[in-house]
Amino acid sequence: MGGLSAEREISLESGGAAIAGLQRLGVDAVAIDVSHDVAEQLSALRPICALNMLHGSGGEDGVIQGLLETMAIPYTGSGVCASALAMDKVKSKLLWQQLNLSTASFVMLNEDSNWSAVIGTFEQVVVKPVNGGSSLGISIVADAGTLQEGFAKASKYDSKVMAEKYIAGEEFSVSVLGNEVLPIVQLKTKHEFFDFDAKYIAEDTQIICPAELEDEKEKELISLAQAAYESLGCDGLVRVDFMQDKNGRFYILELNTVPGMTEHSFVPAAAKQAGIDFDELLLRILQARRIIQ
Repeated sequence: MGGLSAEREISLESGGAAIAGLQRLGVDAVAIDVSHDVAEQLSALRPICALNMLHGSGGEDGVIQGLLETMAIPYTGSGVCASALAMDKVKSKLLWQQLNLSTASFVMLNEDSNWSAVIGTFEQVVVKPVNGGSSLGISIVADAGTLQEGFAKASKYDSKVMAEKYIAGEEFSVSVLGNEVLPIVQLKTKHEFFDFDAKYIAEDTQIICPAELEDEKEKELISLAQAAYESLGCDGLVRVDFMQDKNGRFYILELNTVPGMTEHSFVPAAAKQAGIDFDELLLRILQARRIIQ
């Protein structure tokens, strides 16, 4: 947990909740706050497995997974390739487009981008770092000047920045744990969008679970989440985020291979709706990668 990414503080929260749960279960668990000496820490501890609660770069992008593979330490979550693909929003979206899975149109941005042309094409866009999570560095803009400002903001979090067509409508989150899909979460916020503050700080954020969807739309969303999971070769627990436009069409926003496990997080809320408490959820995460029986 922890690590060196911009999502360090959220990772510490997720990791703290996870180790408390493991200790309640009687598991001999030790927390590792990941830094540049993580290989040395792992060598000294010689763990039989690693429960990955690292969010963001270094934890969700295949880096820690590659180290654990090299050290022959079993770990939770997706492998190197799936982690790297999911972390890169452009790579994952290109793959989904190739498979005709619904995802919003986008363009890459750089310092020489024609800001007016981008707005002319999409009217309103979401500017976001290509690699990253927790809604850090994201802006919704509808004019050329603000678009350039949004690019500068996102560039603080990643060297690659994208502008995605803004989808006005309802936001949903689907947690997939191996072959099991947890109840769908619907998100409502008074913020312009579901930003960092709405996710982790605001007390007026509404998490509706089960989501307010008709049976057919629920089946459609579950099918799209499973297709996104399988297309990237994911394993264990992931969370897939969606927007639904005013015509009822769903769009995949992104897939998170190490979703948050804080008291504000969607996955524990979905699990609770399914009758799975937090500690049982931890066991299922370990079981999903056959770390325990």
